Amino acid sequence: MVAIFQGGGIFTYAILGIFIIALGLFCERAYFLYFQLKLNADDTLQRIALLVEKTNIRGALEECVKIEKHPLGRTLKAGLLRVNKKDKEIERAMEEKILREIPVIRARINYLAMLSIVSILLGFLGTVVGLINSLKEMVGQAPPNATEVLIGGISQAMVSVAFGFMVAIPCLIGYFVLDSRGNYLIAQLKEKTLSLFNALSTLKGNA
Repeated sequence: MVAIFQGGGIFTYAILGIFIIALGLFCERAYFLYFQLKLNADDTLQRIALLVEKTNIRGALEECVKIEKHPLGRTLKAGLLRVNKKDKEIERAMEEKILREIPVIRARINYLAMLSIVSILLGFLGTVVGLINSLKEMVGQAPPNATEVLIGGISQAMVSVAFGFMVAIPCLIGYFVLDSRGNYLIAQLKEKTLSLFNALSTLKGNA
């Protein structure tokens, strides 16, 4: 396997570097999205909404502070801090907070798609370079030797493009996994924010 890898030329080493970067990026983002942002949003919102119904805004803020490292805690807090303002101001504050949190959730996920494309392109580039080099070496060679040179160049070219696809496919899978998780968290954030906004509006309407 090592011999096959080395036979791909310098481009296989570049693709290997892309794989290492992509693996590190996937592990960092997966840990952030699946572990650091792990939260039972339904229970959290239920506790906060119950406190809001009891007009215990301070208690609701304290609940938000407990989860302030999570985008949901920061967004709900932004609305609670403006509970005495007009509904439009509360809504605007929470929407602005969501817009700030979305880039945090989706940070660097798109790099995996980019690295996937780059690895494929490097593989094809290695193929072209391998074929060009083999054709140059064929010049002046006798027919038997020329055939061997051509076969060697094609082999190097195929190894390069194959390795490019071997890296690109896991990168794309990782991208879709993280992208799906990011979309879920963003949808959850918007849903819970709307629920709290409705609770605050109801509280003010009953006041």
